[in-house]
Amino acid sequence: MTTSRGPERATQTRDAALEAGSSQLLRRGIPHQILSGSVHYFRVHPQLWRDRLERVRALGLNTVDTYVAWNFHQDRADETPRWDDWRDLPQFIEIAGDLGLDVMLRPGPYICAEWANGGLPTFVTDTPRTAVRSSDPAYLAFVERWLDELIPQVAPLQSVHGGPITSVQVENEYGSFGDDAEYLAWMRDALRERGIRELLFTADGPTELMLDGGTIPGVWATATFGSDPSGARDLLSKRRPDEPFLCAEFWNGWFDHWGEQHHVRSAESAAKVVGDVVRSGGSVNLYMAHGGSNHGLWAGANHDGAKVQPTITSYDSDAPISEHGELTDKGAALREIFAAATGRAVSELPVMPGMAAVLPAQRIAVEPVADLLTALRPLTGSVASAGVPTFADLRLSSGMVLHRARPILPRGAHRIYLHDLRDRAYVFVDGICQGRLDDVDGSAGVEVVGHGLPVLLEVLVEDRGRINYGPLLGADKGAVGGVSIDRRLVHGWESVPVPLAGWGTDDLNDLAGAASDEAGRPSYDSAGLAQASFEIDEPADTFLALPGFSRGFCWVNGELIGRYDSVGPQRTTYVPAPYLRAGDNVITLLELESIGRAIELCERPDLGPSEPYVETFE
Repeated sequence: MTTSRGPERATQTRDAALEAGSSQLLRRGIPHQILSGSVHYFRVHPQLWRDRLERVRALGLNTVDTYVAWNFHQDRADETPRWDDWRDLPQFIEIAGDLGLDVMLRPGPYICAEWANGGLPTFVTDTPRTAVRSSDPAYLAFVERWLDELIPQVAPLQSVHGGPITSVQVENEYGSFGDDAEYLAWMRDALRERGIRELLFTADGPTELMLDGGTIPGVWATATFGSDPSGARDLLSKRRPDEPFLCAEFWNGWFDHWGEQHHVRSAESAAKVVGDVVRSGGSVNLYMAHGGSNHGLWAGANHDGAKVQPTITSYDSDAPISEHGELTDKGAALREIFAAATGRAVSELPVMPGMAAVLPAQRIAVEPVADLLTALRPLTGSVASAGVPTFADLRLSSGMVLHRARPILPRGAHRIYLHDLRDRAYVFVDGICQGRLDDVDGSAGVEVVGHGLPVLLEVLVEDRGRINYGPLLGADKGAVGGVSIDRRLVHGWESVPVPLAGWGTDDLNDLAGAASDEAGRPSYDSAGLAQASFEIDEPADTFLALPGFSRGFCWVNGELIGRYDSVGPQRTTYVPAPYLRAGDNVITLLELESIGRAIELCERPDLGPSEPYVETFE
């Protein structure tokens, strides 16, 4: 952790940097516009933080905005929150300050952000009878302990102590969730009591419903939107006539779900709205300025009322600075607007850093090394239970669970049902895959033929992302309603958690070693563990394509870079240079359906077929 300058700053005393008590935003008494862009430290490899923040500055922005993902720092209640390496939030903030950028800090505790569980740890949302994001004392006790850890990390980095933090958000778009004014007031007071002295703000969609639920007296009310800035301004000015206007999130792009098309927004469309806000004297924060990636299993999911909608590994979001750091046409158009807003020519803005080197395109042979069940069956830590345990029962935040039982399968044709299945599962009888079910067709079951004898029934349940938005926030994972053969429930289970996110090189080698003979090795076009290796002289960026593979998980040199799925839209996965090393590199793939024969290293990203998208509140 790098916080060496914190104590020095703490010895200084000055007033908060920003004032929003009149229609004109002031910074140290001088009229000011916030020209900001969102960059999430938890979505960018720490070795690239400075590069990406330099690009934000070169875009013509004076501020960077970031959420704080609680579950990224603390996954279990008995763990002390981590602030090292990728989780060194103070270091990220200090780099921004070194580059002359202000920081808008959005500490949650809920962040949405298409991030797993909206940033809340599962030990909070899985606790029975706890009403999250409310004044429920059980929930507030969790939050109090978290703020006692978080605020000492960031309070010394406020502007009042000579640091770059100039504003702090209270909760996050709360009016889209609830109307517990007591909770919002508690959050405001909790921040102040722990030493937050900078300008506080709330951010909500520009509707009466959302502003009614999400704003509180004495805290600057701002709006989030993708269109109709004049409508948002008019609504806020009627409610808060003496406050300046800030679009705390301008959605200049949008995220993608697996199975959809890649959402894009034209440079002209985005630039028009930003230009309208800035030229009328308002402030703006681009969401996202640079999106980064949902590495590991941190991608969240939405729910449309009928099915889970898991978010893809890329969080490019059609941002002005692409996932791999390239200035897009949209970025160039916005750069002109920001330059004009500060009275400069584009040529007077900081120089945009050059692009990182990219590996030459190549095709690399894949070797299947272990059948899926052969690799997973030796895993330890099984839990015995009468019914099928959920992820919460197993205290598992993400990954998979392999359930095993030995029911009698009556003679003739029958169906195996997974009731209230929250994601996706594979059903095996005596080692043979009978089919794949998901949250839409789980109740349809799979058809099997029995002979009146006990069988080995195995159900591999895959978590595809924790819900991050809406009333199903914190929903459990697994076959929540149990497993049945026709109408008869199956009891007597052994369940083995498969904590994919916690695996490293040694764990993957152990899985590969499970196939001690040819009987344990898969063929191409089947499920299992596969590996590919290649040598390079120097690390460089690359874009990984997996032709012939179906869906699964990918590790590069023992680091889980995320999920892949042939359903798209994204066809390549960005692998930044810090994941690679000079010499030999190993890619490991846990494929759930069909191992391909080769992987491809590409020189350009391919996020799939696109469709125009602009979010509105109509």
